[in-house]
Amino acid sequence: MTVKYEMNRALSPEDFVDVLERSGLAERRPTGDLTTMRGMVENTNLIVTAWDGDLLVGVARSMTDFHYACYLSDLAVDRAFQKQSIGRVLLRLTTDKLGPQCKLILVSAPAANDYYSALGFEKNERTWVLPRGKQIDS
Repeated sequence: MTVKYEMNRALSPEDFVDVLERSGLAERRPTGDLTTMRGMVENTNLIVTAWDGDLLVGVARSMTDFHYACYLSDLAVDRAFQKQSIGRVLLRLTTDKLGPQCKLILVSAPAANDYYSALGFEKNERTWVLPRGKQIDS
């Protein structure tokens, strides 16, 4: 098996959903809503993918200004390909595209906290989230 990494390769929503399902991340994403999934892949501005032939086995999907902040929205690796440093490489390739002052920000699934800590991420207690559908009163 030789994994090939690609930067900003066009990605179908079907391939994206498939790798999310094979990674376990699908339980936290609206994979049944292809319009939303299409919007997620078409409107991201930094996406790094890992391929085994024609099979998408990993993805790091981010939104960034490349200078100050990068929000990593999804890091998913097919369960059959985990423990092979694919996630680490996807993150390294992501950070390689960012300016030296750009910080990488993510919201982690609780089960992944130790993984991110081992990579050097620092936990931040200052994150706030406005839930979907909730409006800010005027």
